[in-house]
Amino acid sequence: MNQEVIIVDENFPLFSKPHRKNHKPSENPSTAPVSSAVDNVAPKKPLPIEKSTELGTKFADDVAFADLGLSEAIARTCEELAMKKPTAVQTHCIPKILAGLDVLGIAQTGSGKTAAFALPILQRLSETPFGVFALVITPTRELGYQLAEQFRALGSGLNLRCSVVVGGMDMLNQTQSLLKRPHLVIATPGRVKVLLEENPDIHVVFSKTKFLVLDEADRLLEVGFEEELKVIFQCLPLSRQTLLFSATLTKNLETLLELSANKAYFYEAYEGFKTVDMLKQQYVLIPKDRKNHFLRHILSKMEHMGIRSAIIFVQTCKSCHQLGLLLETLNQEVAALHSFKSQSQRLAALYRFKSGQVPVLLATDVASRDVQEICTPCGTYCTCRQRRIRREHCYPA
Repeated sequence: MNQEVIIVDENFPLFSKPHRKNHKPSENPSTAPVSSAVDNVAPKKPLPIEKSTELGTKFADDVAFADLGLSEAIARTCEELAMKKPTAVQTHCIPKILAGLDVLGIAQTGSGKTAAFALPILQRLSETPFGVFALVITPTRELGYQLAEQFRALGSGLNLRCSVVVGGMDMLNQTQSLLKRPHLVIATPGRVKVLLEENPDIHVVFSKTKFLVLDEADRLLEVGFEEELKVIFQCLPLSRQTLLFSATLTKNLETLLELSANKAYFYEAYEGFKTVDMLKQQYVLIPKDRKNHFLRHILSKMEHMGIRSAIIFVQTCKSCHQLGLLLETLNQEVAALHSFKSQSQRLAALYRFKSGQVPVLLATDVASRDVQEICTPCGTYCTCRQRRIRREHCYPA
């Protein structure tokens, strides 16, 4: 297992606070204000961190969304979406976000983390609507579109204007969308960095942003995103609220929490790693040259076992493409999702799978920074991190 690289330190700009302006120097140094000598002293120490865990704090089973400080309209929207009562991460985090605290929430996938930050953001937006009110950063394009769907559903009563800014789409249209100042921007770090560097007018768009959200924060704080995040943070106001949500707690997240200059709240549903309780996990040891035969056998039993859909993860784009051709030859309907496809093709594959047109989705781990891809100029396989570094000499300006 690779050792985690720590990129967060006291110079990391996420929670940094500005130095107070120096007083104008006096003609007589001896009469200079005493406070001016203190202004450049070390920055203020981080405030105490409030921490709670799911096991340490119990809430009544009859807690409703309205009890968390949300408006009646938003609570009604939750009811219409069949969200009967808040989950643990929502019960803990929503009141703290509404109280103005920076929040780090650690909870497993499927526990309702998206609504835990979306609902209080929509609540504050309904009180003072303007754009860009919130910026949500996500590590992958597909997750960005998924978040946009959930925000639009939860904010259906607010006439929410949401813009998704990710790679693989037309940059001119994205720039025009941002200049219209939507309420919410959901973006991947790389595309936002490029737009900020190529168009100085984009900086002003984020000058009054109230919320910065890092979804899947553990992966966003990897080495491959460091430069992009620093560029993004520099254009955001320092008075914003910062919300970080993740399924795992890493050293970078711990350090970032300790460096918070605002009062921070830390919610941890569990320690270590945990999957959804309803998930049934099994594994089969099988010879490598027999895997495809056994996979085809399992897929042929899906209807008999009452399974409507399945996702098959493979290691490389090449393997994904070859397996897709094999299954199609065997009359198995599949949709393939990997980074060699254009963004429109990837979205089309996801739509076909989610709508039930095809029962099986083949995918590389496109949600990870460690997807193996081939670097065309180098002609070798490398990870996305390596590809990003190689791009400087593979694609000279």
